[in-house]
Amino acid sequence: MESLALHSISTTTTTSFSISNARTSLFHHPSFLSAKPISKIQSFNSNSLNSPKKPLIFTPIYKPTKTQFPICLSSPQNDQKITTKSPQKGAKIAPLIISIAIGVILRFFIPKPVEVTPQAWQLLAIFMSTIAGLVLNPLPVGAWAFLGLTTSVVTRTLSFSTAFSAFTSEVIWLIVISFFFARGFVKTGLGDRVATYFVKWLGKSTLGLSYGLTISEAIIAPAMPSTTARAGGVFLPIIKSLALSAGSKPGDGSSRKLGSYLILSQFQSAGNSSALFLTAAAQNLLCLKLAEELGVVISSPWISWFKAASLPAFVCLLVTPLVLYKLYPPETKDTPEAPALAAKKLENMGPVTKNEWVMVGTMILAVSLWVFGDALGIPSVVTAMVGLSILLLLGVLDWDDCLSEKSAWDTLAWFAVLVGMAGQLTNLGIVTWMSSCVAKSLQSLSLSWPAAFGVLQVSYFLIHYLFASQTGHVGALYSAFLAMHLAAGVPGVLAALALAYNTNLFGAITHYSSGQAAVYYGAGYIDLPDVFKMGFIMALINVSIWGVVGTFWWKFLGLY
Repeated sequence: MESLALHSISTTTTTSFSISNARTSLFHHPSFLSAKPISKIQSFNSNSLNSPKKPLIFTPIYKPTKTQFPICLSSPQNDQKITTKSPQKGAKIAPLIISIAIGVILRFFIPKPVEVTPQAWQLLAIFMSTIAGLVLNPLPVGAWAFLGLTTSVVTRTLSFSTAFSAFTSEVIWLIVISFFFARGFVKTGLGDRVATYFVKWLGKSTLGLSYGLTISEAIIAPAMPSTTARAGGVFLPIIKSLALSAGSKPGDGSSRKLGSYLILSQFQSAGNSSALFLTAAAQNLLCLKLAEELGVVISSPWISWFKAASLPAFVCLLVTPLVLYKLYPPETKDTPEAPALAAKKLENMGPVTKNEWVMVGTMILAVSLWVFGDALGIPSVVTAMVGLSILLLLGVLDWDDCLSEKSAWDTLAWFAVLVGMAGQLTNLGIVTWMSSCVAKSLQSLSLSWPAAFGVLQVSYFLIHYLFASQTGHVGALYSAFLAMHLAAGVPGVLAALALAYNTNLFGAITHYSSGQAAVYYGAGYIDLPDVFKMGFIMALINVSIWGVVGTFWWKFLGLY
């Protein structure tokens, strides 16, 4: 699931897999970055990061019985020289004052509309302060969301049971369990194996490498429902190993040889892979839950989602590596040694292990039930619970893995707060009031529903420059924008799906726009101006393809 941006992957030699401090990522470890280009295969051992005689070629290979991950690049004794900032103590004063002031001004200094009740207006003020805190970050997101929830209970805006009602939401628990599935892919090495096969098959040229990585992510995506986990646990380690083997190092003149292009291409393609499948990203499930609360129910959601996304997403996945190859070309065009390196890595990994087969079988079962669950009467969250139970029973995951998945429990806390507040704003009539105001404005401009649809979609997309989280954006604005679409006469299913697809596409516009953005930017291969420039250009291309191809495709499918 997509965790906060301005975070990256932090690894240890235990089973932790969490998001933290992108700019101090272990991928910047000086001993790793000093690796020289290599010409032949050598094995990895725990001292290879410090030994010039044994440079690293691919990500470390671990036996499946170990509780180590492919992304673990150092050991505690090698990390003694790394200095990290002390964790933040308490709230940051300026963001705290601004966040609270926004709610106070709304509550006490802006006249309450006649159509809105005092309770609803007060909840809106608390909600706006909460959203401001998500953007300004006076405290970590989970802590700030909890303060917002506490304020709503202390001020008697919501009762305790109402305030905590969203913690029983099926969608939120489905998202939490999906984090554990992603850990299974990383822990068993299955995701790494799949991606390495595509490097072996398509890796003779730099463009082929990019397509191989893009295709492998699209295949893994429906069964590994976290773009951030795929980025940090599977693709970034492989890309860095390939880049270093070609003499392409981060932060110097050699970065453009290979690493910059591969990372930028994978980063820009990831949003389309996430948009292709309902279960490819946490925010997808959240979008459909919020749409359902507004009365937009999508039958056979997994199939309906895939059918509507398939054509525009496939076109974007085909176009993205090629466009970036022209606009942001790598200096190294051919990589004839990459297939051999991949083949050697697969040989070192050995045959598919029992845990990998269990992971394959479990995910085939899960995806099948997600596809056909409606017909069988099996809810998606029950499917996820069954899958996790199988992984626990057969020892692919243990309970410590689940307990140490901090991002999952953090997500449970702040997702539930945002979803609960958004739901109560809908129940108290705030969303309806806001959407009717926007609808009247659009009607005064004499806009048809297709024109209103375009204006609202573009606005929803561009507002993400103010957000550091895709899921935070959804929790804050999805319901309101969907309500505006409905009030403007846009067909409900079309509006709900288009907003949800946009939620994936805007995850690559900045270095802070999503969890995977921080992971890829934190690798150090792409300069910040290039992130913004190429993010904006690719956003225009993606929106154009989805707008043109999607319009005809959705008409063919009967969505409008």
